Amino acid sequence: MNGARLPLVLRLALRELRGGLAGFYVFLACIALGVGAIAGVNSVSRALTDGIAVEGRVILGGDIAFSLIQREADAEELAFLRERGEVGTIATLRSMVRRTDGEGQALVELKAVDSAYPHGGTLETDPPGEAADLLGAKDGTYGALAAPELLDRLGVAVGDAVSLGGGTFRIRGTIRAEPDLLSTGIGFGPRLMVSIDGLRGTSLLRPGSLVTWHYRVRLPGGEDRAVITRTAEQAKRLFPEAGWGIRSRENASPSLSRNIVRFSQFLTLVGLTALVVGGVGVANAVASFVDLKRPAIATLKCLGASRRLVFRLYLLQIVLIALLGIAAGLAIGAILPFVAKAALAGILPVGAAPDIYPRELALAFLYGLLVAVAFSLWPLGRARQLPASGLFADRALHAPVRPPAGFRIVQAALFAALAALAVALSSDRYLAAVYVGGVVASFVVLRAVSAAVISAARRSGSAGPMTLRLAIRNIHRPGALTGSVVLSLGLGLTLLVTLALIDGNIRNQITGTIAETAPDFFFVDIQNAEKDAFEARLAALAPQGKVAMVPMLRGRFVSIKGVPASEIDPPEEARWALRGDRGLTYSDTLPENSRLVSGSWWPAGYEGEPLVSFESEIADALGLKVGDEITVNALGRNVTARVANTRSVEWESLSINFVMVFSPNTFRGAPHAYLATLRLPGNGDPARDDAILRDVTTRFPAITSIRVRDALDAVNAVVADLALAVRVAASLAIVVSMLVLGGALAAGHRQRRQDAVILKTLGATRRTLLTAFSLEYGVLGLATAVFAVAAGSVGAWYVVSRIMRMDFTMMPTVALSAVLLALLVTLGLGLAGTWRILSVKAGPYLRNL
Repeated sequence: MNGARLPLVLRLALRELRGGLAGFYVFLACIALGVGAIAGVNSVSRALTDGIAVEGRVILGGDIAFSLIQREADAEELAFLRERGEVGTIATLRSMVRRTDGEGQALVELKAVDSAYPHGGTLETDPPGEAADLLGAKDGTYGALAAPELLDRLGVAVGDAVSLGGGTFRIRGTIRAEPDLLSTGIGFGPRLMVSIDGLRGTSLLRPGSLVTWHYRVRLPGGEDRAVITRTAEQAKRLFPEAGWGIRSRENASPSLSRNIVRFSQFLTLVGLTALVVGGVGVANAVASFVDLKRPAIATLKCLGASRRLVFRLYLLQIVLIALLGIAAGLAIGAILPFVAKAALAGILPVGAAPDIYPRELALAFLYGLLVAVAFSLWPLGRARQLPASGLFADRALHAPVRPPAGFRIVQAALFAALAALAVALSSDRYLAAVYVGGVVASFVVLRAVSAAVISAARRSGSAGPMTLRLAIRNIHRPGALTGSVVLSLGLGLTLLVTLALIDGNIRNQITGTIAETAPDFFFVDIQNAEKDAFEARLAALAPQGKVAMVPMLRGRFVSIKGVPASEIDPPEEARWALRGDRGLTYSDTLPENSRLVSGSWWPAGYEGEPLVSFESEIADALGLKVGDEITVNALGRNVTARVANTRSVEWESLSINFVMVFSPNTFRGAPHAYLATLRLPGNGDPARDDAILRDVTTRFPAITSIRVRDALDAVNAVVADLALAVRVAASLAIVVSMLVLGGALAAGHRQRRQDAVILKTLGATRRTLLTAFSLEYGVLGLATAVFAVAAGSVGAWYVVSRIMRMDFTMMPTVALSAVLLALLVTLGLGLAGTWRILSVKAGPYLRNL
């Protein structure tokens, strides 16, 4: 019997769909936009990460790379690497470059390369040439290649000489493309490239200097993953205290890959929010569709069709229409990687050709189908329950009929599946769960808000002008737009308010709180021999300034509580501490802007076993407590220390502080440099700051001077670009909200046209009706905006204060913008549809009733 019915259901469904898709255009647009966003974002992310993996050998400069901090590989280590394959060497550090006339200086990301550079890919320069020739010594002067922005910043040109440390270099060209840029990272300053031989003559390579040496090895048979793994294991076994970081070509740019994945997952959640908002439009479209099909449904029931047959018939039609929208979205998602490839060609040196990614498209397909079916079940379930006599009656679907319990359970299960997918597929499941929980809570509260608005309108009585009474009646009448407007616009607007407040608070911290409390300068790589002279010079330059100076080394975690660091999988907020190298220091006293949380500080002149003070939040995330042991590698030596205490740190002050502070006896005799800050009185004097920077850079050319204001400007620019991208993505939810609202207005067109005609027949003027409708839309927009501001503020407060650990500030301009946007959308779309209704002639319409 079931087998015979299925073809009948399909035939009936296809026959009814011959009438076209009128009433489903919003449905299709909502599904297509949401699915397209999810498919596109995930496909672009996959294309970029795959491209990085494919080009890994070029990006990394070999099959495997070993990095060492503050020291070069010794003879035994170099011999081991050269026995394994062809070795390429580079060194990276930050330094100051100066004009030879002393009239300008700039912080640069310095990269020193060997004669075999580039170790993969092509270095593009202007004018073209080989790196060894451009960087080699000619007439006693080494060459340099600079990023174009460095020339602009210094006011020099190709052919001019610049000073670096204690050496002079002649700029012989500009860098157009750097094949291994992603592996060495992008810093605060522009790139300056020199040869390693040239670097050795600059006095920058001193004991304790913050320089990182990278050794890239091309292995025979390096295309085999087993060969790479075996080489890494041998290096760890033969040199257990080398302290080198090891990366393979499959993980050539781990930080970029992580950021791409994180950003794409956030945008996926935004796309899913847009899809859920569009689900309201789906429900509206299905309800309108069922309303139009009332006579057909009633006829089928009168002819003996079962409830099950009717439900399957119209569910099948909805699914077929949804598949059209999903197909359009998948087409958009499939095309986006090719568009992104062209757009990012000059930004990310990823050469792999994009492709069609079935897994990402299948995930978007699943999201779209789940949303379409989940939001269709309620109106279809109600139609299933209505008797034929009720369906023949006008406005039958406004009757207080609920779907069967089984339908509601299935619908809840589909929503739960959506949430579970979003959380399970995220790299940071906690944040994903918070996001999904916020959307669910907003959805529930929005339903309560719409119910409260309807209840308040119903209880408001009949006092006041006629236009106000009409507006209030429209808010609570059967089939009112209240629920659709509040739900659809509320979710999109809440997301936009949340992101705007988070962005605003971060930027306020950077330009306000942090800028006010931060020191004016950081000075790096101060050697012990020049420490006193440097302090004396700062005292002469800025007698009212406050100088703080601490020793600084760099080190990597080896183990925590006896467990190798590579085997530890900490929470997301603590993973950065185990990646790469960390700053280390020692002190007899508790650092400034710190407070003990547990344990006690060691006494001055302590000579016992090595002790360490750990930042409390990172310690908690790593499961560390007083008495536990950690091992770090610094300068090629493993050092084990016992946790003596944990302390909280006011990182936002930008005062000198570290995750780990050791007892002074831990690093006695180890070569190291010093890190210093200078805090000046007043609100900042650019001329004074420039004078200090110029004098220090000239007198101490090997010391790297960082003006905090410049660093904060660079960070603020990055935050601004990121915030713009996030807002553009979040605007998708607003666009879908507007589509849903427009669809809801279109669905209620017949009802409003009938009301308008009857009221005009009773003497109402066009102005009266326009005023009444404006009041209705204004009340709904205002109620929605109030909720969006409240919910968005709570969400932003949680992210800023609980996750980012910053002070939260409410911003009235964001709240006002949300109110104005809500009123603009509701009034604009509402009155645009109402104007057509008011133009209907009463006579012809009444004759056709």
